[in-house]
Amino acid sequence: MIFFEILRVAMDAIRANKLRSLLTMLGIVIGVGAVITMVALGEGAQRQVEAQIASLGTNVLSIRPGQGMFGGVRGGSDAPLTVEDAQSIARAPAVVSIAPEMRGQLQVQFGSSNASVRIMGTTQNFASVNNYPVAFGRFFDAGENAGRKRVAVLGGAVPAVLGTDAATIVGQAISIRNITFEVVGVLGEKGAQGWFNEDEQLYVPLETAQFRLLGTDKLGTIKIVVQDRSAIPTAMVQVEEILRREHRLELGKENDFWISDSQQFLQTQQETTQTFTMLLAGIAAVSLLVGGIGIMNIMLVSVTERTKEIGVRKALGATRNAVLLQFLLEATTLCMVGGLLGVASAYGASRLLSDLAGWNMAIAPEAVGMAVAFAAVVGVFFGLWPARRAARLDPIVALRYE
Repeated sequence: MIFFEILRVAMDAIRANKLRSLLTMLGIVIGVGAVITMVALGEGAQRQVEAQIASLGTNVLSIRPGQGMFGGVRGGSDAPLTVEDAQSIARAPAVVSIAPEMRGQLQVQFGSSNASVRIMGTTQNFASVNNYPVAFGRFFDAGENAGRKRVAVLGGAVPAVLGTDAATIVGQAISIRNITFEVVGVLGEKGAQGWFNEDEQLYVPLETAQFRLLGTDKLGTIKIVVQDRSAIPTAMVQVEEILRREHRLELGKENDFWISDSQQFLQTQQETTQTFTMLLAGIAAVSLLVGGIGIMNIMLVSVTERTKEIGVRKALGATRNAVLLQFLLEATTLCMVGGLLGVASAYGASRLLSDLAGWNMAIAPEAVGMAVAFAAVVGVFFGLWPARRAARLDPIVALRYE
């Protein structure tokens, strides 16, 4: 019963100074809200990266020309990847499917529209290797690739660039570098991945790109699919042996190509995102400390203002621990209420940033719990000194205080 009586007195003291209590809590509200919002921003970014990697497939390897290692400094190399390299890699036992990619920037015309579009020459496996859905029509087949047919598949954003819609352009003719192509399909949209949007590409058969459009056998990327993640190490060894043999690299000489695993990319992105999130949360947590100092300052003022009241309570039999607990409860309550208001403001800010700015926000329950717990710790820590000061007041001195 004594505890609840002390709690009632503490709540009455807070209600007696509503405006001051609200302003005191403001630092905690901002601190907790900022911490949760920043963590939600980092969590949302991490989930977006994971979704992008999942869309690429966890059993996909990418091979690119050039020396270097993933996550480190990569030196340049003049040795290209070629169509012959892709054909050799396709015969590796661990490779289930392969999609070589050849790129170039060319003018595309449709009706009165004219735009510079990124052209990709690839094989019929491209859509399955990259988990790309075909929204309208179909993807070109092996026969059209071997026959160097003039067919094209548009990325999901290309029809809009050409001033039309995806449903009506299938079956119509477009002109690429003054060569007529039939549009046989339109891919579904995946959205931008980093600074590059693959939905803005146009796809033609590899043989057609090599001999009719780009006039080269150099590839930008070779993507391969293995049976499952457990086969990735074996596939990487086999691909490395094949390419070193094809490029006639002597023993001890560095590779003039590099092989990346999507899981490595995911791990690197996660580490970067986590570091970024911790940095933002650390900066935001400073406002929590500032709010705690503000509460300590106000509580010290409150002790000074209520010196005579403390003297009366102690003269009537209030113990030192009772006075200590009262002021400690006041400080902790201010922080806890401020923490709950901060949680509400974080949800509101996250919703606002998601709707207006289009940012991916994901509020983690752990972040909410940690922020509220930290607010309570701040209340205890910064409220302890004023509470001890109040508890140590001599009742005779306090009663004579003016």
